[in-house]
Amino acid sequence: TFFFPGLTPMEKKLAEYKCNTNEAIQLKLVRFPEDLEDDNTTFNPEYSHQVFGDDEVAFGYKGLKILLYYIAGNLSTLFRIEYTSKVNEKFDCVEADDVESKIREIIPPGFCTNTDDFVSLLEKEVNFKPFGMLLHTYSIHNEEAGEDITYQIYKADMTCPGFREYHERLQTFLMWFIETASFIDVDDERWNYFLVFEKYNKDGATLFATVGYMTVYNYYVYPDKTRPRVSQMLILPPFQGEGHGAQLLETVHRYYMSSPTVLDITAEDPSENYVKLRDFVLVKLCQDLLCFSPVKLMQGFSQEMVMEAQQKLKINKQHTRRVYEILRLRATNMGDAEQSRSYRLDVKRRLIGPYKKKQRELAKMRRCLRPEEMTNQLNQIDLNLQREQLEESFQQLVSDYRRVLERLAQA
Repeated sequence: TFFFPGLTPMEKKLAEYKCNTNEAIQLKLVRFPEDLEDDNTTFNPEYSHQVFGDDEVAFGYKGLKILLYYIAGNLSTLFRIEYTSKVNEKFDCVEADDVESKIREIIPPGFCTNTDDFVSLLEKEVNFKPFGMLLHTYSIHNEEAGEDITYQIYKADMTCPGFREYHERLQTFLMWFIETASFIDVDDERWNYFLVFEKYNKDGATLFATVGYMTVYNYYVYPDKTRPRVSQMLILPPFQGEGHGAQLLETVHRYYMSSPTVLDITAEDPSENYVKLRDFVLVKLCQDLLCFSPVKLMQGFSQEMVMEAQQKLKINKQHTRRVYEILRLRATNMGDAEQSRSYRLDVKRRLIGPYKKKQRELAKMRRCLRPEEMTNQLNQIDLNLQREQLEESFQQLVSDYRRVLERLAQA
């Protein structure tokens, strides 16, 4: 509910009809009919600005609920709107937002609008099987259930029967959980799709629930190679924090590692969380390579590391450099003044790159401008600020790297 002091009575009345869409949208992944009434199975979007504008507000309703319930496996959808009251014409000719058509723009047709139809679809869920080719099976111990739960990762494409329609339903989640999400052109055959499913039991049968997925685009590299680029990756909220992202990314890396035509793997506009995940996965893959032995790490970053990481693990130079810095931190005794200083200089030498570029631009400006147009202070401020920012960047990196090493120690 929004509070607006200092408004006219009319404006106050209208303000009561504003709803935060991140709270109004209620999502569910349904396995059993009783999940429909269980609040513990509900989760909300992180974002709704792509559908409802930057304010993430729907106007015209009190007690608005936008129900988007999905059957856990094949993601058949129930879409319903509920509210306690709605503005009408008596209200100074204002109109309520057309919430339904905004949602219809992103969810594919063929959804249910009443619970009975949805529950009868739920009974057919036993026939749902994952799409494509099985790449990896793993299990995670679940404290709550007191048992190990099995998960599987599949690689699918648009030739799999029913996958196109399933993917249309799956990608709607991107709008709620990736800030700059957009739908991809599924008719382009260079897309690969990697899907994570959980196996669960229902009345003695084994069923599959959707956990998350990743899309990868295969760019052509002259003359005969490809460079797969991770485009979108999403682990659905009920499964976050359980290690599925790392399993998925490692499986995708291993899939491409076996291909002689793949040059290396990159990512498109990666989020901070994705970078942390990638650091962990790549360090885990690289730590046993000979070129990353403690002795070699202490000798500095080398071409040998670049070559071996690219040839064996399809990791590019930039990511290999980060892996080197993380593994070198593990091999460094930061309590030893000499080792610590050597590590700090090594990392800062890389971090200073962008600053050096800035210095070159400043030098260029000096050549072009008259002395009175350039103040001497500019240089001083610039250097002090540069030192501060550099130290800050370094400390931040080290703390990120330590977190990766902690996770690695527990893996």
